[in-house]
Amino acid sequence: MKRLLRNTLRSSWVQRAAGFLAAEFLRLVWKTNTFTFDPVDVYDIVEPQMPVILAFWHGQHFMTPFIRQKDYRGAVLISKHRDGEFNALAAERLGIATVRGSGDHGGAFHRKGGVGAFKEMVRVLERGINMALTADVPKRSRVAGMGIIMLARESGRPIMPFAMATSRYVQLNNWDRTTINLPFGRGVLVGGEPINVPADADGTMMEALRLQLEATLNEATQRAYDTVGRPEGAGRA
Repeated sequence: MKRLLRNTLRSSWVQRAAGFLAAEFLRLVWKTNTFTFDPVDVYDIVEPQMPVILAFWHGQHFMTPFIRQKDYRGAVLISKHRDGEFNALAAERLGIATVRGSGDHGGAFHRKGGVGAFKEMVRVLERGINMALTADVPKRSRVAGMGIIMLARESGRPIMPFAMATSRYVQLNNWDRTTINLPFGRGVLVGGEPINVPADADGTMMEALRLQLEATLNEATQRAYDTVGRPEGAGRA
């Protein structure tokens, strides 16, 4: 019975249906929350530097497709794991291209398609398309990995850290604190200071920039929840 249920959940039609429902639910959340921006001119800051690398924390990803404004082109890195399938389908329905693979630069990097995904992300940026990905790697929540720093060094594009929060949400009690944003509230997009990685950055500089990205994302996340007036974790399920 368990095997039948597992196979059903992995079937393409179930994944497509889940992706469709997720995308339309997120569209409802976006349209029924009143969003503000911090700083108010965040798009004026980002636009001249495009294409950029958009960085955010794992578990805070559901509203990220809606940072796309006007005719900006964007892509997002999504795991090849089966749980990533409906995320990829939802993103594509919301107009965001996908790069499939792992951002993990640990022992599983090659096995999970990380090398190919890294090269594809560089090509995406070379084509003038913004690239979004989580800064932390699987199972190490809120600890920035080195992969995104390597991507910035290789591509020459700046990292734009950001956080999004809504006043109504449910946060799951899992490793990445997955946050399900809910309709009919207030929301905010908080942009952090851009981070540039020189092409000749050595290991010491890259580690310093990794720590800077980590601190910037934590600060942006805190500001986001402070702005909507509901502490992170208050909606934990």
